[in-house]
Amino acid sequence: MDHSSFNQLIDSFKGRLYRLAKRLLVSHEEAQDAVQEIVAKLWVKHEILPEYKSVEALAMTMTKNYCLDQLKSKRASNLKIVHSDYTDKSEDLQQNIENADSLRWVERILDSLPTQQRTIVQLRDIEQYDFDKIAEIMEMNEPAIRTALSRARKSIRESMIKTHSYGITQN
Repeated sequence: MDHSSFNQLIDSFKGRLYRLAKRLLVSHEEAQDAVQEIVAKLWVKHEILPEYKSVEALAMTMTKNYCLDQLKSKRASNLKIVHSDYTDKSEDLQQNIENADSLRWVERILDSLPTQQRTIVQLRDIEQYDFDKIAEIMEMNEPAIRTALSRARKSIRESMIKTHSYGITQN
């Protein structure tokens, strides 16, 4: 595989790699670093990449594993991850405030999920991967993926109801 075809292949899913890394690592800079690291690792393997059934699935798996390793090393050294990447420059100030608040709220709910559920929601609901591809990336079977996704969605739904009910009990 030559450099040009490698770049074309990587460009076709590089955005997905970044979004997965950002969901797991939170920081824009760390997500960019993760993607660069994965692309470099793939380039080392560029001659054997055509042998893989799905280079994209391989790259997503590598990204997931790399990010989880980064998180483990951060936890071990007690580093704090800070998220402050949201900016919106439209003119309607009230709408901006509401959008920013909604985004932070959804991000908090997603970030509160266990890592496995958060990753599965990212791959299925945001990246729109099929269950078989997610199973390959997560190294799990499809029924386990479906169960984890169902539990994650239930947690999200319950958090949304709790947040929007503002203490009002529903019968």
